Amino acid sequence: MATCKDLADLIFPDVKETTKDLDKRFPPRNLPEGAEVTRFAPSPTGFLHTGSLFTAMVAHKFAKETHGIYFFRLEDTDQKREIAGTGMDLVKQLKRFGIVADEGYCGDHEEGNYGPYVQSERGDIYKIVIKELIKKGRAYPCFCTKEDLDQLRLVQEANKVIPGYYGEYAKCRHYTLDEEIEMIKAGKPYVIRFKSKGNHLNHIKVHDEIRGDMDLTENDQDIVILKSDGLPTYHFAHLVDDHYMGTTLVTRGEEWISSLPIHIELFEAMGWKHPKYAHLPVIMINDKDTGNKRKLSKRKDPEAATSFFLKAGYPIQGFIEYLMTIANSNFEAWLMANPKGNMDDFNLSFDKFSLDGALFDLPKLNNISKELLANMDKDTFTSQAEEWAKDYDPELYGYITSDKAKFERIINIEREQEKPRKDYERFSDVTPKIRFFYNDQYDKMLKAAKLPFNEFIKPEVIKGFLNDFVATLDLTHDESTWFNDMKTLGVKHGFANDRKVYKANPSQYNGWYADCISLIRIALSTSAQAPKLYDVLEILGKDEITRRISEVVATL
Repeated sequence: MATCKDLADLIFPDVKETTKDLDKRFPPRNLPEGAEVTRFAPSPTGFLHTGSLFTAMVAHKFAKETHGIYFFRLEDTDQKREIAGTGMDLVKQLKRFGIVADEGYCGDHEEGNYGPYVQSERGDIYKIVIKELIKKGRAYPCFCTKEDLDQLRLVQEANKVIPGYYGEYAKCRHYTLDEEIEMIKAGKPYVIRFKSKGNHLNHIKVHDEIRGDMDLTENDQDIVILKSDGLPTYHFAHLVDDHYMGTTLVTRGEEWISSLPIHIELFEAMGWKHPKYAHLPVIMINDKDTGNKRKLSKRKDPEAATSFFLKAGYPIQGFIEYLMTIANSNFEAWLMANPKGNMDDFNLSFDKFSLDGALFDLPKLNNISKELLANMDKDTFTSQAEEWAKDYDPELYGYITSDKAKFERIINIEREQEKPRKDYERFSDVTPKIRFFYNDQYDKMLKAAKLPFNEFIKPEVIKGFLNDFVATLDLTHDESTWFNDMKTLGVKHGFANDRKVYKANPSQYNGWYADCISLIRIALSTSAQAPKLYDVLEILGKDEITRRISEVVATL
């Protein structure tokens, strides 16, 4: 009579190592007490999803806070869905967001002692463990064809029972060892299934770091653990990899909660301690068509791709800070109290994670980014703007690289002070707002635009005031003196130097002194929304101011 060992040796005749050998190859990590070993383990099937970045960020942060290890593992066992080159792309995209692995797959090489970190290169490891399961009687060959499984599904639907391959419906688990060996020797194709000892009528208690103790239905499915192409399934590969890579904390989306009983039983079958699990809230969005909340979709929502936010010009730190508000409910308050603080000083807490899906809030992201950009010093702003513009805005890139000192002066208007000016939500906002500082662009804007002068101020008044402004302009004065000069000049041209006086007798004046300032601002920028005028004057210089005023006066 055949034994389980006979079956295992028949299926894996070349596998001579055992799990004891693997224990020596991958010894326990020597880390400080409380240090977490976390991982990001994507499939190379496309772009970096916003939800995936969120998961990686949380894993990276917990490893960093506990002085542990964060590693990158590429899960490429589903090779039908693999898109060539996306593994490398994922590494590069994460790096742009400041998430760099301590070890693991690095795109063109690997770092660390627990690899390979690409699942398709770990075949020998999986086979050693599967052979061990077969020897234990916890795995078996399944010879069912696709047609057999389709027929099984029809029978289960007709009987209104839970679908799947389990119990009495698991036809191949009931073969004798001799029958299994005979079919293998006859060349019948097969996969390897895990033999579950569970019963879906029973429940298990499982602790989740975010949700606490959960009562889940026990697994009874005999899942496939080795496919006919010789590669393991996700469920099994993750078991082996997390054990031998020393993972202590798995952070993943809440959609994986239903798979948790399978994973727990797999660990128990091997006699291994399973890692801690933290199932993160799914990022939701309001559906534009139905008005209902739904999961952020790769197919429907541009916000699902992190590239959307990069192209739009959101500062990378701002986007990460926004994701942190999704992670922990108290982060936003911390950020408001520490607008210039280092995010490393904030500690994530599982107690502060939401139990429900977090609604994606673009206005909140805009506000966080605006605050961040306003509080950057000019050097940091310029550096990050240049890096972004190099890929997405050739015009802005030209402004910065052709005269960086000028750009820094422009961008530093009312910046490095207690209450900085908040002009920009994204780097893509910069070009339209500073274009007028550049002479050739100003000329184009002047030709294309109808200047928004106050329609109640007569053209001859505007001409006279602007000509007199140029004739008396002295940029050697400090701002306070210049401001008083403007009041005096305004009074000379029929403008009240006080708003209350003007409001009391509007018919006696052409306006008040703020209207004078507006005339200059519009003439020099073609807009009423330009930055602080005195700084604009200093950057443009008297010659350019004179030229622009002359051009404008000629059009009136």
